[in-house]
Amino acid sequence: MSRLLLSLVLIAALAGCGNGTASAGGGGGAKAKTIRIAYQAFPSGDLIVKNKKWLEQALPGYAIQWTKFDSGASINTAFVAKSVDIAAIGSSPVARGLSAPLNIPYQVAFVLDVAGDNEALVARNGSGISSVKDLRGKKVATPFASTAHYSLLAALSQAGVPESAVNLIDLEPQDIVASWARGDIDAAYTWLPSLKELKKTGKTLISSRELATAGKPTLDLGVVSTAFVEAHPDAVDAWRKVEAKALQLIADDPGAAAQSVAAELNLAADDAKDQLSQGVFLKPADLATAEWLGTPDKVGGLAQNLVGAAQFLKDQQKIDAVPDLATVQRAIYNKGLPDVLAP
Repeated sequence: MSRLLLSLVLIAALAGCGNGTASAGGGGGAKAKTIRIAYQAFPSGDLIVKNKKWLEQALPGYAIQWTKFDSGASINTAFVAKSVDIAAIGSSPVARGLSAPLNIPYQVAFVLDVAGDNEALVARNGSGISSVKDLRGKKVATPFASTAHYSLLAALSQAGVPESAVNLIDLEPQDIVASWARGDIDAAYTWLPSLKELKKTGKTLISSRELATAGKPTLDLGVVSTAFVEAHPDAVDAWRKVEAKALQLIADDPGAAAQSVAAELNLAADDAKDQLSQGVFLKPADLATAEWLGTPDKVGGLAQNLVGAAQFLKDQQKIDAVPDLATVQRAIYNKGLPDVLAP
């Protein structure tokens, strides 16, 4: 192989390694760049954006590559591997990602939803479980390193049940449904749409809405790799605009929002509308307030929420150290947010 050819091969290889430049794809021309988006199959504005192809319309110079992930833990792994640019991910895995030993260089740029009744702990009928305290000695499944895992640990702590007293099993949502049907597990903490299946033959013990009221809120966030933000700020602005458009659609026309979510989750429109109603969705203007992302002059309270989540994970010996508030504040991307969110 000639030296020139070898150099070209090396350049092409580096271009695909995720160094902040949108990855090459599509064979050149108008769509020579690819934005790699990790999404999850839960009712959200993110699914509306995907279904309506709003980002593709906003960024015709990019090829938008959507890849489904089953949990935040696997998305964190993808960020470490530099194989994803933008993702929908829970606040607990983000807190973990911003902490040692992961220290993932990504930015929190959007709040997709606040967990409500769309995440919950359910006990299987016939398991003899009527409260969280009854989980001692039982098999309880949840996707590890997820918001559901965080909420499960919070529920156990609140009930005075040590984690060591419960047989915790790491399962993805679709595997939880299968194990539940076989009778292999006694309870599970998961989210919609798998949660709905469990509720058919189970009892809800506590929801994320109740835990939020008790001081342990969880959220679904939109995060972007720091390298991508620095290299493609205009693309990030376009993404934030269409995510805000989806939040507004959920508020203004729940029926239309449900149609898109139903198509993505293979549900009836009424089921999708019901599932959307169980989450808590902010109005776009709320994101730039002091409670959430804030502004460049004053970062919002979301940073403190993530530090609190990290402290809880440290107390549970799930992470090595808690990042300081200033570190997390630097990981909040709110540049130009009021203008971006303006209708």
